[in-house]
Amino acid sequence: MHSPHRPPIPVETLLLAYRSGIFPMADRRDDTEVFWVEPRERAIIPLDGLHLSKSLRKVLRADRFTVTVDRAFEQVIRACSDPREDHPETWISERIIQSYIALHRAGHAHSVECWVRGDGGAPRLVGGLYGVSFDRVFCGESMFSREPDASKVALAWLVAVMRAAGFALLDCQFMTEHLRSMGATELAQADYRKLVQGAYGQPRTSLGTAWRRFTEGYASGVGVAAGVGAGSGTAEGLGAGLPASAFSADAEPSSPGKRIVQSLTQTS
Repeated sequence: MHSPHRPPIPVETLLLAYRSGIFPMADRRDDTEVFWVEPRERAIIPLDGLHLSKSLRKVLRADRFTVTVDRAFEQVIRACSDPREDHPETWISERIIQSYIALHRAGHAHSVECWVRGDGGAPRLVGGLYGVSFDRVFCGESMFSREPDASKVALAWLVAVMRAAGFALLDCQFMTEHLRSMGATELAQADYRKLVQGAYGQPRTSLGTAWRRFTEGYASGVGVAAGVGAGSGTAEGLGAGLPASAFSADAEPSSPGKRIVQSLTQTS
């Protein structure tokens, strides 16, 4: 018989698992137990191989979404755990949620959020992703989208920010058609472990600092940037601290989205 409550997985245990190429999942939402997964085949997105379709480039350049890093980690992971038509059950249990919130507070789990202006002008979270970081590795866990292209935009920003910060490896765990269309490839677990070992060491800067560089000097980034950065450790309310100026419709020549596209299409 399951205990009604189990403590979160310790931060040190999670980090050791990820460095060893394994990660936890639950059978269902209300499960208090976890099992550890080591895929035979691992999906990764080469940081120089993200595929940007013409339509996605257009969405990015238009700055349809205001994109932030670590602004609403708990909201993102809970949105990823919500039931979907094709997946009514979830592997993201409450114990896993609490475990990754603790990992986020320790500076090793991060989220990317996509916002739009909601009713009354209030920011509304419409897409995003979260994952685990250690050394120069980011292990993507899950993503969600409440509006077309929101999760793709979040992924594009993640890759650009990782490249700018000096990361070396983006792990996507399991291959999906969605990820394949964005440039993901598969490799054997043993080869993945070698890539993890090769990504040892610290990146040049944090994901949050790299994100700020893409938004610096632009009306959409000035207001949002205050108090936001990698490992902020607090779960803000939806849109908390995002001023109306963060959703300016004025597209400047060096808008964040255009900077992202330029960064991702550079060959060097």
